[in-house]
Amino acid sequence: MQKEIIIAGFGGQGVLFAGQLLTYAAMDQGLQVTWIPSYGPEMRGGTANCTVVISDDEIGSPMVSRPTAVIAMNLPSLDKYEDKVKDGGVLVVNQSMVDREVKRTDIKVATVPANSIAEELGDKRMTNMVLLGALLANLDILPVEAVEKALRDHLPERHHKLLPMNKEAMQRGGTYVAAAISA
Repeated sequence: MQKEIIIAGFGGQGVLFAGQLLTYAAMDQGLQVTWIPSYGPEMRGGTANCTVVISDDEIGSPMVSRPTAVIAMNLPSLDKYEDKVKDGGVLVVNQSMVDREVKRTDIKVATVPANSIAEELGDKRMTNMVLLGALLANLDILPVEAVEKALRDHLPERHHKLLPMNKEAMQRGGTYVAAAISA
């Protein structure tokens, strides 16, 4: 099993943190992993993305041209990465920041109003966790519990008060997708 994931958005959306969290969860599960961040010089407000490769075998290269999955947190990210997702792959789109339909029909698409869900939870910074939950619900890669454990184990102690909200955000993202599919 090898899965390549690109998480993309603009600086300040928690793109890199979501990728780090996946990386820690995979390492904690004994899997092989790479994480490569990429961001513009202005970071907050500029472009940001990261590539995560998770495998149960040695990873030949951390570079990814055709990812298994993409989380597009804004329209420029969707425009850039939609065509790169592998056939049969997964594309998770933040519907709150994207005003167009996905064109591809050969991939699994999950559109989630992530900003709205995060604001309902009381903190717009949870948008990345909502989208991560949607990804985990659509890609057989790691159990949600492993990601929650990584969050608890690797989040600095001063932020532990946010653990319940982070978990709820991931659950809401996964639940939203499940409800949308069954509707």
